[in-house]
Amino acid sequence: MGIEKKIEAAAGRQKADILFINGNIINVFTGEILQESVAVKDGYICGFGDYENREVVDLKGDYMAPGFMDSHVHIESSMVTPEVFARSVLPRGTTTVVADPHEIANVLGAEGLTYMMQATENQPMNILFALPSCVPATDMETSGGRLEAPDLNPFFSNPLACALAEMMNYPGVIFKDPGVMAKLKMAQHAGKPVDGHAPGLTGKELNAYVAAGIQSDHECTTCEEALEKLRQGMHIMVREGTCARNLEALIPAITDHTWPRMMWCTDDRHPGDILAQGHVDYIIRKAISLGLDPVRAIQMGTINCARYFGIKDAGAIAPGRRADLVIFRDLKKLIIKKVYARGVLMAEQGAMAPGIAPPRPSSCPATINMDMGAIDFSIPVKGSRVRVIKAIAHQVVTDIEIMDILEEQGFAMADPSRDMAKIAVIERHTGNTGMARGFVTGMGILTGALASSVAHDSHNIIVVGMDDKDMMQAVNEVVTMGGGLSVVNAGRTLATVPLPVAGLMSQAPMDRVHREMQMAIEAAQALGSPLDDPFMTLGFLALPVIPRLKITDKGLVDVDKFKLVKLFV
Repeated sequence: MGIEKKIEAAAGRQKADILFINGNIINVFTGEILQESVAVKDGYICGFGDYENREVVDLKGDYMAPGFMDSHVHIESSMVTPEVFARSVLPRGTTTVVADPHEIANVLGAEGLTYMMQATENQPMNILFALPSCVPATDMETSGGRLEAPDLNPFFSNPLACALAEMMNYPGVIFKDPGVMAKLKMAQHAGKPVDGHAPGLTGKELNAYVAAGIQSDHECTTCEEALEKLRQGMHIMVREGTCARNLEALIPAITDHTWPRMMWCTDDRHPGDILAQGHVDYIIRKAISLGLDPVRAIQMGTINCARYFGIKDAGAIAPGRRADLVIFRDLKKLIIKKVYARGVLMAEQGAMAPGIAPPRPSSCPATINMDMGAIDFSIPVKGSRVRVIKAIAHQVVTDIEIMDILEEQGFAMADPSRDMAKIAVIERHTGNTGMARGFVTGMGILTGALASSVAHDSHNIIVVGMDDKDMMQAVNEVVTMGGGLSVVNAGRTLATVPLPVAGLMSQAPMDRVHREMQMAIEAAQALGSPLDDPFMTLGFLALPVIPRLKITDKGLVDVDKFKLVKLFV
């Protein structure tokens, strides 16, 4: 809808498509709740007041808010493709997300970005992109893609690109790594904000990070950390995801002075939480339950995000903005009745409205390229003690244990009596099938094996088990599916979750993926694991930017020293 048509509609010289009457309209600019009529034409707000119209919708006292916005999300963590994701979060009031396709970029590089952008075409919600800044995250792993500044540059001209995504390599910023500098300068030249990722960074190092032009952070875990970054001029994305939940800790940082520079994000939210709790609507409800003013909570989930990213046509109910609208009855309970996107009724009572076209799957190339014959889980003895990864429940950080080995015929073996399982990461991108082996404690399995192609950040295949044959079968199941999760015990496959899109996502409905995931979790727990989600813990054991001991296809990584270390001490 061009400017001329918007003017004609706003001036009342054309009939509105819809006139919403008798509603309580939340004005996110002023913080007021107004009893106004709202007119919509061709998917955009005409204005307030009486307009000649083709249809009247009587809200009967319901509240109307702008569609909710997620300021930082990895769609891949929902385990479904963008088409399915849109139809899963839209009924929960989310009409705009800023997605960081960091995960698929580590698998497919620029081809992964292209796939994600194409998959958003003709979707019932607005999916924008922050371009991944750290692919791969380190050189201590083998990724399927690499994105340097020249690779990213063509994407900045795409209207869907609205930022440079989380700059995890904060040492590279502070010490002026040339590749990092090139990406920062490119984003600034394009006039795009640069998102941060700097957990615990403080003092002069934080000064340097902010001086480089990095404008936001979603990694704050304490009120003090958030306030220090706010004082430096940063925007804070308050995260409430599946793995990391920071809302309760950060609520005290939301004040009359700070809230305009704070917004909500989910980062990584898994299917079960989306289906059971919600998406951005859940964060808003939780913030209200913790004492935040409801209108302010909605402002942080709408206009604050729009302002930060320079989104001029969404985030508010105002003339010329898209008619992305959420209708609900109770201001505190925020149970959503209807969702409009671009002026079209898209969802009612938590489900997509009748007549909305089902998703059209986008094609994605195969991403499993490895030789099963090259895999060997045996660990020849080279000493009596080994470094062991200590997994910690509900945490992505790990610890380091030094443990005696269980030796059998010259090989180091898994030992269920001490919760000492074998772990391996197998490179799946290049066909070289490089791999590293080690041990992990804390997974809790007593028998069998678990395998997954979701292993942050490079998403090679990760497998943990007590028996080499079961580990091999579990990996073979993942390869056969083209990616996914598997549970095997005593030669029998107990559960699988197919994720054939880049080994990260499914094109099946989210509720089906959730059911498959629950079956896999229950199967893993039946092997003895006490963890709420053993696969979530497993997926982060390969992330070499989170302390302390991790494993990649190149070996064990001492994250504190930021270098590869030997298995045997």
